[in-house]
Amino acid sequence: MAKPTPHQKVEAALTAYGLTFPEATAGLWIPPARQLLVKGKTFCIFGAKNEPLDELTLVLKLPLSAEMVQDLYYVREAKGWYKQHNWVTAHFDPGDDIAAEIDTLKAWLLQSWRAIAPKRLVKGFG
Repeated sequence: MAKPTPHQKVEAALTAYGLTFPEATAGLWIPPARQLLVKGKTFCIFGAKNEPLDELTLVLKLPLSAEMVQDLYYVREAKGWYKQHNWVTAHFDPGDDIAAEIDTLKAWLLQSWRAIAPKRLVKGFG
């Protein structure tokens, strides 16, 4: 079995972290993309069509910081519905140090979960 890439390790760590949130589950989006859901609603998408194992794309809802993060080198410009609804796409290429961004990505994951989860779950968590 091939050794996981840093991008795969970060995705696994983010998935494990996201699954600690109340009523969070994992599933497939449009294959091969993966998703994290809360009460059946997506709060994070991992992967993109034809994406190599040493790259990673994430799509998250960031109502508090979508505008602030646009200048980060790994954030792609949102368009249309995604921009209107504060969804952010982050893409990490093979040479990017994705592990250095894991704390930021965990904070984004929590913000996205809080934006999508029912208010009763958000009130009772952390």
